[in-house]
Amino acid sequence: MADDATSTNQHHPAGAPDLGSPAAVRSRLAEHDYLADTGLSTAIFLALRTQRPLFLEGEAGVGKTAVAHTLASVLDAPLVRLQCYEGIDASQALYDWDFPRQLLHLRAAEAGGIRDADAIEAELYTRRFLIARPLLQALETSPCVLLIDEVDRADDEFEAFLLEILSEFTVTVPEIGTLRATEPPVVIITSNRTREVHDALKRRCYYHWLEHPDFEREVAIVRARLPEISERLAREITAVTQALRSADLLKPPGVAETIDWARALAALDVHDLEPDVVMATMGAALKYREDQDRARRLDVGQLVRQALAEV
Repeated sequence: MADDATSTNQHHPAGAPDLGSPAAVRSRLAEHDYLADTGLSTAIFLALRTQRPLFLEGEAGVGKTAVAHTLASVLDAPLVRLQCYEGIDASQALYDWDFPRQLLHLRAAEAGGIRDADAIEAELYTRRFLIARPLLQALETSPCVLLIDEVDRADDEFEAFLLEILSEFTVTVPEIGTLRATEPPVVIITSNRTREVHDALKRRCYYHWLEHPDFEREVAIVRARLPEISERLAREITAVTQALRSADLLKPPGVAETIDWARALAALDVHDLEPDVVMATMGAALKYREDQDRARRLDVGQLVRQALAEV
């Protein structure tokens, strides 16, 4: 797949943000220290051009959430984040009524001698007492980037609800009426694939699987995020992290862990990676005791020596 896709530039939906081409997307992301490959930059370009949500799936720590944050910076648009979790429902994602303020307003009206019940009730259910949760915030904020993070943690009913919202970008509040986005938000949906997300939601989106970066790109990512560390240390820590990913761990370290580990080494003023330093700082990359035990059984010293021989 080529970086350039200028042939698609002929039909640009009104209101959709336009970054010109996949190559331009890649360049703009790089300006904000996110180093995307050709596949991801093309997926972002097509999602923007066709005004479809972008569904990013992959292991934790590969940079899915960071795509939304970086894209918001590129587009100079606010980021609205909906963090999904087990049991989340429409009221927590869409809107709720501000009952304490409604009660205060009711008491103030009564204290002021207002006895018209219909008038008081009409005042209670107006936009001023409506608490906008992330989905409604995104519909009312134009333009914006809406991040629906870890949708795989929510249940099937919430998926169906999301599908309805993303189809029309409208919300009907019975007491107020229909609220419609003046400009549809740029939508990024992420999943760690802890369970399969239904096809109906995926079909509504442009889908992209995010892989761990290759060695050179991961080194470049570490250097972009932590320019204060040396090229050699960046290559050493990346080599060890990538070696650990093939060690049959419960939670292999992602790019986020590579950066955290490099940051920890920089804080210790480490310039060259040694086995004892790896052992002492392993908690920056491996978050499970079983994984740390597994790494120790693998002989971390030998792992470091093998990694250093390859850089």
